[in-house]
Amino acid sequence: MKPRAQPLIEALAHPASLDRFSLADWDRVIRQARAAGLLATLHHAAVDAGQTERLPARVRAQLTAAAEVAARHRDVMHWEAEAIGQTLERIGVPVMLLKGAAYVMADLEAARGRLFGDIDILVPRGALAEVEDALGRDGWVQDSRDAYDDRYYRRWMHEIPARRHAQRGTVLDVHHNILPLTARNQPAARDLWDAARRLDAPGELYVPCAEDLLLHSAAHLFLNGEFDRGLRDLNDFRRLARQFAGEPDFMARLATRAERLDLVRPLTYATRYANRLLAAGLEETATMSMPVMDALFTRGLRPDHASARDALTPLALFALYVRGHYLRMPFHLLLPHLLYKATLAKFHDTEIRDENAEKLARFRAFLGK
Repeated sequence: MKPRAQPLIEALAHPASLDRFSLADWDRVIRQARAAGLLATLHHAAVDAGQTERLPARVRAQLTAAAEVAARHRDVMHWEAEAIGQTLERIGVPVMLLKGAAYVMADLEAARGRLFGDIDILVPRGALAEVEDALGRDGWVQDSRDAYDDRYYRRWMHEIPARRHAQRGTVLDVHHNILPLTARNQPAARDLWDAARRLDAPGELYVPCAEDLLLHSAAHLFLNGEFDRGLRDLNDFRRLARQFAGEPDFMARLATRAERLDLVRPLTYATRYANRLLAAGLEETATMSMPVMDALFTRGLRPDHASARDALTPLALFALYVRGHYLRMPFHLLLPHLLYKATLAKFHDTEIRDENAEKLARFRAFLGK
């Protein structure tokens, strides 16, 4: 049997057909799923479709092991979210959990099998200085020492530089909005807070309302320029939409909310490609012809693995990268930023590596005394 062209996408879209996959198909599925961070998610899709006992034993073992790792990720995320909430509760600052942290703490379908690289939170912009101080006292230190990056984040972005916990190594992204200050789309943070739902958990923890969960998922994916986890994020959107779409008039409310938050275009893309790639069966707000965007996104949303690419994939990814930056920054800021990242940033990284190497040499010399 000839291997399928995009077996992971087919597996996610139609898990009831997993028993028809050949070993050659499974070889590609597992490689692609690992690259996309979707191996544990695929396990849960197979379970829900009643396919696990029909899978080859070696495939079943890989999926089960991935699900166990994802369960551990979920436990850690739950603990870290509560700890952060308690830290900021002591200074009277509410915390809204975003993306994966919100999925876990709200016990949503999108959390099943999901792996987590960091924790994303939203706090009031006026409280950022207090938040930084409180997090610093609790062991969260700024992850980058680059003065340019620090200025870039604080002047133009919707978040401050990432924090990493000194003991646990967990990465924390602290936002004051869901899109940059310079972005063409400008959702109001106040609207997010007004509709947020408080959790029954330690600390003053909130999650976005159902509509905002979907809109943030869509905005993060389609107004960004990086697609290494694009298929995972698209699958998050599909799972969220399927969970909430059964509520009365939910899709109509979602469309109205997208207009209020200035996120109509990313919602249009999210529903379009969730339907076309993952058979989501969602009502689309627009069905216009988009040949150029279809050519770009259908390549950009493939798994980040050589077996899923074609000759045009590198060009598509580059175009989406430039587009993402263009949507986030006006041209007079974008061009100097890209030039810095392409040239001067490399020299700065070299200086940091040299400095770290010198410190390591001095430390080893000290140990040798």
